[in-house]
Amino acid sequence: MAYVSIPTYSTTIPQRYALIGAKCESCGNVTFPPSEKCGCGSTEFERVRLSGRGKVYTYTIISRGSAPPEFSEQQRLVGDFAVAIVELEEGPKIIAQMTDCDPTEVKIGMDVEAVFRRIYEDEGIIRYGFKFKPILKKID
Repeated sequence: MAYVSIPTYSTTIPQRYALIGAKCESCGNVTFPPSEKCGCGSTEFERVRLSGRGKVYTYTIISRGSAPPEFSEQQRLVGDFAVAIVELEEGPKIIAQMTDCDPTEVKIGMDVEAVFRRIYEDEGIIRYGFKFKPILKKID
C-alpha cells in the first residue's frame, strides 16, 4: 500500500467506513470506489451503500518479509495474512485483507462479508476501514 496523506485519506472516509459506491443511472453498473464517469459514457450516478457480501475472486498470502511497511507490525504480531480480491454481490471487485480466518483456509469462491477493523497506524493516526471475513455456513 502506498503512502496516503491524511487529507487524501479523509476524502475517502465514506468508501472506507460505509462501503459507499455509485450506481450509473443510465445502465445500472455499480462502481466502487465511486466513479465520475461510467463505461457507458454517463456521468449521472446515484450513491449506494453496498451490502459488503461477496465471494473471493482470487487471493494471495503475504508472508514474512513481503508486507508493505504499514503492515510490518501486524505481520510481526500475527504472521502471514491473506489479501483477497472480492467480487461483491453488486458487481464491483475490491481488494482487502482477510480476517478472522487462517490464511491457508481462504479459497476462491468462499463466501465473505465486510467487517470494520483497524487497518494500520500512520503519522500517529489509526486508519480504519473494511476487511473481509468468511461467512460461516449454518449446519441444519
